[in-house]
Parts: sequence; structure tokens; C-alpha cells
Amino acid sequence: MLLRRLAATASAPSSRFSLPPTIRQILARPSPTEEPATISGWIKSIRKQKNVSFAVITDGSSAEGLQAVLTKGKDDELLRKLTNGAAVRFTGRLVKSPGAGQSIELLVDQSREGKIQLLGECPPETYPIQKKDLTTEYLRDHVHLRARTSRIAAMLRLRDGLKREMDNWFEAQGFYFCNTPIITGNDAEGAGETFRLEKIQASHPAIASPQEVTPPSEFFSRPAFLTVSHQLHLEALATAISRVYTLSPCFRAERSLTSRHLAEFWMLEAEWVLPDGDGVQGICDLTEGLLKDTVGAVIGNQDMDLLWKDREGSMRQALLDAVQSHQPWARMTYTDAIMELEKAHFSAPFEYEPKWGRSLKSEHERWLAEKLICGPVFVTDYPAALKPFYMRANDDERTVACLDLLVPYTAEIVGGSVREERLDVLQQKMGDHGENDAWYLDLRKYGGAPHAGFGMGFERLISWITGIENIRECIPMPRWTGRMLL
Repeated sequence: MLLRRLAATASAPSSRFSLPPTIRQILARPSPTEEPATISGWIKSIRKQKNVSFAVITDGSSAEGLQAVLTKGKDDELLRKLTNGAAVRFTGRLVKSPGAGQSIELLVDQSREGKIQLLGECPPETYPIQKKDLTTEYLRDHVHLRARTSRIAAMLRLRDGLKREMDNWFEAQGFYFCNTPIITGNDAEGAGETFRLEKIQASHPAIASPQEVTPPSEFFSRPAFLTVSHQLHLEALATAISRVYTLSPCFRAERSLTSRHLAEFWMLEAEWVLPDGDGVQGICDLTEGLLKDTVGAVIGNQDMDLLWKDREGSMRQALLDAVQSHQPWARMTYTDAIMELEKAHFSAPFEYEPKWGRSLKSEHERWLAEKLICGPVFVTDYPAALKPFYMRANDDERTVACLDLLVPYTAEIVGGSVREERLDVLQQKMGDHGENDAWYLDLRKYGGAPHAGFGMGFERLISWITGIENIRECIPMPRWTGRMLL
């Protein structure tokens, strides 16, 4: 009995379970010789002839589809039901393709072992995703189906690939991924743009009658909100794990309708104890290294080529120059940036006059990146009055140790700072801002250490590297003020 068990263990495959390969995995293989295969997916296009049909099927795993050659069988009615968008399963043999453009195709010979299965019909007369140019607004109205278009599918695969590269990069740098809460009691940015949570009474508001309801008591015994940032919780974790990061959803209740804002978005955030007392320049170094390495790893794949197709060549070249350059990205203080903007405003006025002590507007940020620097630029050391309480005060007592990363055609994609680790200074600043979280002071009171962090808008990053102008097309299901279809 023991010998049989040992023999069975030795002969067992290294993986006990494996799904059938995707089209991407099949296309990545060496050219097969009469290899049997069953492929499931949706028909992307189909061309029918008298005795043979040519169907391109996709399962969303690749920018390329797989051509299936379907020989005529006994059931002609089945072939007539094969239309664009229909879900199918084809069984046949993977063979070398005699045509140009694809090395592999699936031969489905119904007179032999080939088999065609129609899993789900798709009426061509009413199918919303037709083979023609569909406007952005039309696809937003059909957001539940727009992932079937080539560009949105490519964006989704790119998001996945970039996230994987970032996970690998952070792991190589000794960071740990941490899950942080979405429900919180604080407003990390202090801008008052939070969504407040309330427990509903009896039934969901969507099906309740529109009568006035008595406000429920606080479920958590205190006001609760959807988080605008995971920073404060990451700071707590960094005091134990040293280097932590997350990629999680954030929520901001701002009524902006610009191409750069969403009510629900994803933020990559990292916190780490500073090595050797590095300050703002250390954050710049880490952020630049992260983006050059991870964006550089995905910049040449098929999805990038598809997304940049028919877009302005100079925009893509600017991205390539930034990511592939061995020179450090430009860095300048907020004060120097204002001086340059004031000079430019004198000759070609901006809509908003630049002035020290005021926030930089989008037009200012884009001018700095696109006209002055012609590439990414870190703007550091903003006035303290413009920034949240947690940023470390500089010795000049006017500015704080912080940065924004501005990139061409997108403007700001990263914001970060050295965190205020001095207990007495933090207590004073929290008092001035009306903050009273004792737990946040405890992080400095009990073994506090100099640390820093940043937040990166993931959709804005996708917008920069793909040339997609509006971040509503950089997320699967966009939500913004006045709009939530699903």
C-alpha cells in the first residue's frame, strides 16, 4: 500500500489543475503540427463562402484573434447562426496557416473530428457593438458591452500588465502589499470631498417609496466615509512593516466634469521608512525608478501599439523619450515654477494668473511639462497653506517637503511628501487644522521614524502612457457626478 502511494505521488503532474489555454497562450507557442484543440470565445468577424467559412474568434486574452477555418457540415442552419458577437466553442486541429498575418489557425473539419457549438446567439440586427466607428459617448451609454471593443479590451489588459509589473518592482524593493480599509473615519486630504455612509432602513432606497425616512443612527457609532486616500492607514502599517504599498479604490465627491476626474478611481500608494534620512529627492528617485522600469516593460506590447494607433506621433515620442531616457527627470521648486510661469504670463497670459501662494492650475502644470521642460518634471516644496497637515514643515517655515510629478499632455499624476515625524510640530499642525486623531499621534509617540510616501492616480497613469485623453476610458466602469449606469 505504501509503495503504491509513493509511486502515485511520484507520477502525479506538477499541477493538479489547469484550465484550457487561452488564445494568447496558444499564439505564444511554437507553430504546431496537427495539434487538437478546443477554443471558446466570441466571433469577432466571420466571412462565409459556399463550402467554407472563416471566423476570427477572441476570448479577450490577446489583441489578436484566432482564425478558425470551418468546413461545411450537415447542419447548415448552425453556420447561419454564427454572427459577430456570438459565443462559440470550436473543436478542431491547430495547424500552420497558409495565409499571411497569422502563423496558426484552427481547422474545424466537421466531416472528421471537428465540432461547432453555438453557446450563445447574438442577433446582428440589434447588437449594439457593430463593426463600425462607435463614438466615445455611445460606448459610455453601453458601458456593459464596451469591453468587447478592441481599444477598451486593450486598455484592460494593459492595466493588468502594468499592475503585475508594479507588484514585481515593489517586491524587488522589499515592499509588502497591504489591504487597507475603504470605510474610514477621516478625510486624509482635508478637502471635504468625501462620501458619507448611512445604514439604510428596512429596504434598499432603489426600491423604497419616496417618503421621508427617519435618519438612522450611526452604524459605527461615529460618522463613516468612503476613503479619499489610504495614506494614513499605510503610515500605521509602515511603522511595523517598514515598506508597504497598495492599489485600491478611492472616492471623491467633487462635481468636476473634466477629463481628469472620477468619483471612483484607483490609487497606487506607498509608504516607507526613509533610508539614510532621504527627503523629497529620495521620493523623486523612487517614483522615477518605478515608472521608468514598469512603464518601460509594457511600452512595446501589442496593446500599446493598438491604443496608440491613429494618435499623434509626437505624444508617443514624448512618452518614449521620458521612459527610456537615462537622464534624471527635471526637478524644480514651486517657487522657481511660479517665477517661470509669471514670465510666461507676461507675454502670453494664462486664464488664471500664476502667483506665489496659489495652487497651480492644470494649464500651469501642462505648460511646465510641455513647454518649459518638454518632459516629466517634479515640482517640490509647495507653500504649507496649500497642503495637508501631515506634510513635513521645511526650515523656512513657509513651505513643506512635498512634490507633484507633472507629465506632458496629462499634468499631475503623482503627489507625495515627507511625513511630519516630529511629535510637537505635528500636534501643533493638527490643532491648527482641527484634527484630533490620537492614534495618528501615537505613531510618532511610540517609536516614530522619518518616513515618506506618495499617491499615484492609476487612471491618470494609464492616460499618459496610452494617449487616451479622458480617464473615463481608462477604467472598466467609470463613475462621475451625475453618471452611474451600472
